[in-house]
Amino acid sequence: MAYPVIFEADYVEERSRLTTFFRLILAIPHFILLYFYGLAAGIVVIVAWFVLLFTGRWPLGMYDFVGGFLRYSTRVYGYAWLLTDDYPPFSGDATRPYPVRLDIEAPQADYSRLKVLFRIILAIPILIIAYAMQIVAEVGAFLAWFAIVIIGRQPKGLQDMIVLGLSYQQRAHAYLALITEDWPPFTDESARSVEEPTSFGALPPTPPAAGTAPEAAAPAPPTTAAPPPATTPEPPTTAEPPTTPEPPPPDSPTTPPEPPPSDEDEPPRGPFGPSSTNP
Repeated sequence: MAYPVIFEADYVEERSRLTTFFRLILAIPHFILLYFYGLAAGIVVIVAWFVLLFTGRWPLGMYDFVGGFLRYSTRVYGYAWLLTDDYPPFSGDATRPYPVRLDIEAPQADYSRLKVLFRIILAIPILIIAYAMQIVAEVGAFLAWFAIVIIGRQPKGLQDMIVLGLSYQQRAHAYLALITEDWPPFTDESARSVEEPTSFGALPPTPPAAGTAPEAAAPAPPTTAAPPPATTPEPPTTAEPPTTPEPPPPDSPTTPPEPPPSDEDEPPRGPFGPSSTNP
């Protein structure tokens, strides 16, 4: 369950050297108004303590008045401690936009009378921590003053340091003022410094399905191209041996080759060709 008092601060890196140099002087009118506004809010809280002790409920008009004081003090401290260069309005109206803001939820339907009765005692550890966190915010603002005057920029680390201290301090004040009956957490996700988006990284991994036990992720093998399907090499084509003529079948009659003519069978040659007298 989220805490009913939420602190937010927009982060802007580029800052004005001139307004930073005279920041405390520029904030003097707001410090004067904040002092008298705080006196009136303290009286309302004392009256609300008795009402809560007997009825267990916050009167809506008194709740809005105290909530307006907390929102206004958040804006004044945010401006004085260099969370923003925008001059704060002289109002704690929730509808007025401002880079440093405190969002307060509507009052509960019923409050614990026992917690209201011992609120001062229960708030002692919270006030000690809030005092230490106030020192953290002031040290961060002191260092940020030199950084902005010299380089004209607000380092993100110093911005987060101031946000950490101021967020806890304001939520502790809300607890002391009976706005909430739960102790403020030391570190709260709702207390954040909102930075304008610049670039987005990889998407977060998809959570496992319900009912499945998480498994250790094995390292994925490097992605390589699929090898082509293996093909069986065809055997090399061998030249067919020359065919030898088949011998003739034994049953077929063979004609012996005629002998070449010899000189004995030829008639003697005469002077005019072969002799005519030879048969």
